[in-house]
Amino acid sequence: MFDPAPYRSIAVASTFSPRFEQVLAEAKRIRDRFDAELCLIYVGKKSNETSAKFADALERLSLPKDSPIHYEQGDPATAILRAIERNAIDLIVAGALEKEVVLHPFLGNVARRLLREGGSSVILFTHPAREPEPLRKLVFLAEYSEHGSKSLRRTLHFAAREKSECVYVVRLITTFDEARAKQEGTPFETDEDAKLEHFVLALGHTDVPIEVRCIRGNTGFAAADFVKSMEADLFVVPLDPAKKSGQLPPNLEWLADVIPCNLWLAR
Repeated sequence: MFDPAPYRSIAVASTFSPRFEQVLAEAKRIRDRFDAELCLIYVGKKSNETSAKFADALERLSLPKDSPIHYEQGDPATAILRAIERNAIDLIVAGALEKEVVLHPFLGNVARRLLREGGSSVILFTHPAREPEPLRKLVFLAEYSEHGSKSLRRTLHFAAREKSECVYVVRLITTFDEARAKQEGTPFETDEDAKLEHFVLALGHTDVPIEVRCIRGNTGFAAADFVKSMEADLFVVPLDPAKKSGQLPPNLEWLADVIPCNLWLAR
């Protein structure tokens, strides 16, 4: 399937943490799927020691020795956000976890701020691996807009390159959504299932099997429950960059703390 808006520049946020090489390996996989350029963002001063570490890591992963490295100083999250804007990065790849309690992965501060404040798309890996695991099942949260349609096409392009088994296109309907529509005096769509199916059929032929589901629940956590029940490997959430930065939609605010699996916030 034609990818209408491919990512041209992908960056990996690096701090030489114990998982640095694993995150870099995941970023390489994403780079390959989009035929993009991969660069690195390092928070700290450039030195012979850091240059040597990067050279070794790039060689071990068979990445170009001359891969661009953007050095920034200051608070890690602020520095990474500054590098993204300064270098016009389309997609940033990073590790997600701060801790894991009762099987719930909690986002670290850097990952949380990338989701809230970044101008680029973000992919967060909960358990990055030196030999990346196949992303077999993807869940895409449908958004009825031009940006939502473009994001779905890009997701299907990625899924085809990844040889994924299925993409679940879901529509989240919460009691909050229904109450807000009533308060605003706008009719709430009663046949959401048909509307969602029409949204997907408008794409035409796809190279990856698609299943459509409407998910109803009291809160946005219903989406997380579905992702877990499907044992999904990647949760894709489109977020229109034209909307105000620094916040997530009310029904997805929980993503700033807990994510059910690897997360792709598509701006």
